[in-house]
Amino acid sequence: MKRFHVHVGVTDVEKSVSFYSSLFGAEPTVMKADYAKWMLEDPRINFAISMRDGAEKGIEHIGLQVEDKAELAEVYDRLKAADRPVLEEGETTCCYAQSEKSWIADPDGVVWEAFLTEGESTVYGGSPDLGQLASPKAASGACCAPQLTPAKPACC
Repeated sequence: MKRFHVHVGVTDVEKSVSFYSSLFGAEPTVMKADYAKWMLEDPRINFAISMRDGAEKGIEHIGLQVEDKAELAEVYDRLKAADRPVLEEGETTCCYAQSEKSWIADPDGVVWEAFLTEGESTVYGGSPDLGQLASPKAASGACCAPQLTPAKPACC
């Protein structure tokens, strides 16, 4: 079963952990000085925050986390069918985890990842070169995903 993923850049991990722990009614399942992750069942989400030098604050990227290679192949086939450039990152270390992943940007530059987590890591990890996604919001230097410009609020 797939799990929705959201990664948010924050300015203060401790304050954000306190806020999100209250919001979710649960403590993080992973906690580091610069990173925290909640693996929630209700709603079924992998929600992560990080504090990285030079990274934009707010939503960094969204994605789909899968539970096995068959689901990863299914989601990857959907990425290819979307007729957008796909970055096949493959096996990588990101967000204190060993994963296999691919990336795509929607027509408006929202960056998505599809990934299978296969183990833990003692280091945060590196950054893929997402320039080939032709995303107007992609920028080099961010870990795990490009820096995104904040969305302009819609009138309501």
